Amino acid sequence: MGDYVSSELDGAVAVLTIDNPPMNALSAPLLEELEVEIDRLDADDGVRTIMLVGAGERAFVAGADIKEFPSLRESAAEAQERGSARGIQKVGHHMDAARTPFVAAIHGFCLGGGLELAMCCDIRVASDDAQLGQPEIKLGLIPGGGGTQRLPRLVGIGRAQYLNMTGDFIDAATAYDWGLVEKVVPRSELRETALGVAQAIAARSPVAIAVLRELARTTRDLPLEEGLRREADGFRRCLESEDGAEGVAAFLEKREPQFTGR
Repeated sequence: MGDYVSSELDGAVAVLTIDNPPMNALSAPLLEELEVEIDRLDADDGVRTIMLVGAGERAFVAGADIKEFPSLRESAAEAQERGSARGIQKVGHHMDAARTPFVAAIHGFCLGGGLELAMCCDIRVASDDAQLGQPEIKLGLIPGGGGTQRLPRLVGIGRAQYLNMTGDFIDAATAYDWGLVEKVVPRSELRETALGVAQAIAARSPVAIAVLRELARTTRDLPLEEGLRREADGFRRCLESEDGAEGVAAFLEKREPQFTGR
């Protein structure tokens, strides 16, 4: 375990906690730890889902560590390679390439780099006290960790430009209406609900989950015909897998399937 990131197993779900009080700001060292821990958990066959949570009462993640920004101005190359924006993008690339799906449990402030990190997850569950936004414009900056690219894909160009250009926050109910989060629950039910989603995914075939993640990542900008071709190929791969055979057999035999990820 590192100084800023810790994880614990709850069955086949790894609960990955970001812990940088008071607001869980994404510093460069934190992002490096997060990248390493994600890779470690993804390599563990016993982990079927990773759930991201923020420590404390105030925030999931309230953004990048702005204290690092002045030093990055001194070297454009360093800002490009080591800055928090680039670090968030690198973590996102690792999450995209992982076999393991991700669920975010969002409470309190989920802003800037925190929202960009949440958008790297497959599913986002928010508590009713959550506030989400991309406030970088208020600093004379733009989102640099995926906010100009992932956000429009989730909420559409107009709503993404509204958040990016105004820096306004939206509440959890609005985020749900816009398609930015998939569930909204009372704060007291957040962890249990998000964990339930993660456990439900963990019970499914890892082969099929990996194919679903691959298709979501690689086909969203393709013509429909090509996307459908890749979907048919993905269906074939699942059907030919041991998990596919087990799932069909379990259905016909009226029992719960025992998926192995093969």
